[in-house]
Amino acid sequence: MPTKYISTDTAPFYSAETGTKKLSDLLWGDGLRVLEVGAARTKVRARNKTGWVSNSAIGDESLLEIYFIDVGQGDGILIRTPDGRHIMIDGGYKRASQPSGKNAADFVDWKFAKDYGLPRIHLDVMMASHNDADHYGGLADLLDVSQNAELDAQDVRVDRFYHAGVGWWVDPADGKRWLGPASPDGKFLTQLVGNRQQVVSALQPNAQPKLQGEWAGFLRNVTQTKTSTGSATPIKRLSHRDQFVPGFDGANGGVALRILAPVEKRLANKPVLHRFASAPSQNTNGNSLLLRMDYGRTRILLTGDLNTLSQRQLLEDYTGSRMEFLCDVAKACHHGSDDISYEFLAAMHPAVTVISSGDAEGHDHPRPSIVAASATTGYLDIANDKLVSPLVYSTELARSTNLGKPSKVTVADPAGNVVVPQDQLSKVTIEAKVTKAGDLNPTTVNRRLNRTYIVAGLIYGLVNVRTDGNKILCATMNEKNNSWHIKKLTSRF
Repeated sequence: MPTKYISTDTAPFYSAETGTKKLSDLLWGDGLRVLEVGAARTKVRARNKTGWVSNSAIGDESLLEIYFIDVGQGDGILIRTPDGRHIMIDGGYKRASQPSGKNAADFVDWKFAKDYGLPRIHLDVMMASHNDADHYGGLADLLDVSQNAELDAQDVRVDRFYHAGVGWWVDPADGKRWLGPASPDGKFLTQLVGNRQQVVSALQPNAQPKLQGEWAGFLRNVTQTKTSTGSATPIKRLSHRDQFVPGFDGANGGVALRILAPVEKRLANKPVLHRFASAPSQNTNGNSLLLRMDYGRTRILLTGDLNTLSQRQLLEDYTGSRMEFLCDVAKACHHGSDDISYEFLAAMHPAVTVISSGDAEGHDHPRPSIVAASATTGYLDIANDKLVSPLVYSTELARSTNLGKPSKVTVADPAGNVVVPQDQLSKVTIEAKVTKAGDLNPTTVNRRLNRTYIVAGLIYGLVNVRTDGNKILCATMNEKNNSWHIKKLTSRF
C-alpha cells in the first residue's frame, strides 16, 4: 500500500466517502496508508483507524516529527525523521514505579503496532540521556523480554544504543552505589561506562569495577537486545568529541544530530567528565547528553537534566561559540526545576519550550519562576497584535483524567449477583495499592467506596512538534472533540 502524508495543518478524517461525520482530525505530516482512491476523497488507514480524507489534503512530503511524551516525572521522546528512521531518547520511570502504570514504552508500542500496523518495533537509535531511573526506566521496560505481554508488537529491535558515560557502580568500600572515583583534584569523574565489550565485562559477577542496581539491570537488557539484522546491539558512549550522532551528520539535506555535551576532557590520556559537586545527582544530571537537532533552517535543543552548575560550565566551555545553543524549540532542562542558569536559558533563546513534568509526583515541577524565565528568555515575535512566540508547553497540562463516583456495585455470584445500591456504599470498604512516582513499594490504603473516585478515562499528554525545515507546527490534542490545538512558527536559522 502506498504511503502518503497529510499536507495541510489539519484535515478531517471522515467515516465515509461522503457526508460530514468525522472520526477525528489528522495532523500535518500524519502518515496515510492508501486503500482506495476516490474522486474527492481517498480511503486510508491512519492512527489505527480506517476512514476517508479529502484528496486536496494529501501530499507526498514526509516531515521531521518529535513526540514529547507525558511520562509523569521524567523524560520520554520519540523522533521520526523524514526518511523514516526512529530515535528514542529516554522513557520515564519503569511501569511498576508509575502511578498510571504507563510510560514512553507504551506510546512507542502504539506507534509501531497500531499507527504503523507493524509487528515489530524498530528503533534506529535508542539513547539514555543520563543514568537516572526517571529517564532510562521506560527504555528498560521496552527491552525487557519478560514484559512482552505488555506490548502489542511482537518484537523490539534496536540498531544502536548510546549513553552519556556516567554510570552507577558498586562502591568497593561499602558495596553501595557510587559514580566511581574522582581525579585527585576532585574536578573530574574518571570511571566511565564505555562500549559494548566494556559493559558486558562490567556486568560479570566478579567484575572490578562492577555496574550496580537498576542501572546494571537496564544495561543488561541492552546487551541482550538485537539489531534489525539479528546481531548484538552496539553500545557507545557519546561526548562533544563525536560532534554528531553516527549516521546523523546532516548529509544530503538530512537531519543532523549534534552532540554538544557532555564535554569530554583528557586526564593521563584517558577520557574524563566534569564533576560538578559532591552530590551524585548534580553529576548525573550535569553530565546529561545535550543534543541539537538541525533540519533545514530548524534547530531543536534536547537538554536532559542539565542543572545550574553544568550550564555555567557549558557557557565557559563554549566561550566564543555560545550561538551553538540558540534554537527554535527547546526541551526544558530538568522538568522545569529551578536549578537552572538564567544566562543559559537566554543563550538558548527558544521560540518554543516544552517542559516534561509530572502531574502525580512530589517535585513540584514546573516551578513558577522557570515557567516565567522560559518566557522572558524566549524569542519574542508578535504579529497583528497577537503573540506568536515565545510559547511554553507542559506535558502535564496535556494530560487529564475523567473521574466519577460509583453509583452501585454488582458482585458476581453463581447463586445470583449481589447488588449494593448507592445508599449502602458507605458500608463497603476497599483496599488499594497506591504508587507514587519512582516508588517500587506501593502504599496500602483503605477507603469507603462512597468516598472513592473511579478513573473512567485517562488522556495521556503529548506535545507534537513537526517541521519541514522551514515551518514549525506545535500541536496538542483537544480531548473535547479530538481536534488539534495548533500553533505555527517560522524557523529562524
